Amino acid sequence: MAKGPNAFRTISEAAEELGAPQHVLRFWESKFTFISPMKRAGGRRFYRPQDIEILRAVRTLLHDEGYTIKGVQKLHKDGGLKKLLAIASGEEVPVADRAEPETAGGRKLSDEARGRLTGTLNDLEAIKARLDGLLRK
Repeated sequence: MAKGPNAFRTISEAAEELGAPQHVLRFWESKFTFISPMKRAGGRRFYRPQDIEILRAVRTLLHDEGYTIKGVQKLHKDGGLKKLLAIASGEEVPVADRAEPETAGGRKLSDEARGRLTGTLNDLEAIKARLDGLLRK
């Protein structure tokens, strides 16, 4: 029997729903203070629907939007959970709140470098989509 949308989820159920391994959820919990599932006797985690929504937002920001862990921490510090969830869901964010992509040396990327990176990202996403299709067969 499937659980209802408001039911609590175990870490294995949350991991499956989010498409992320359990150890990643535990790691995120150690890095993001705003991720705090309920813990029962023995330390067993139970994720509320709002916890799943927050985890989904973190996953989107880290994996789809290219934020770093520090970037997500800064988003939360500067704007709280509402802002973090809004950015992850694709709602419009004022330009002043967007971080400029930088290189490891702290310099802004040139248009040429940004174009090459975008092309590489598009190639990788196409490869991933193809692999996902093959795995579904």
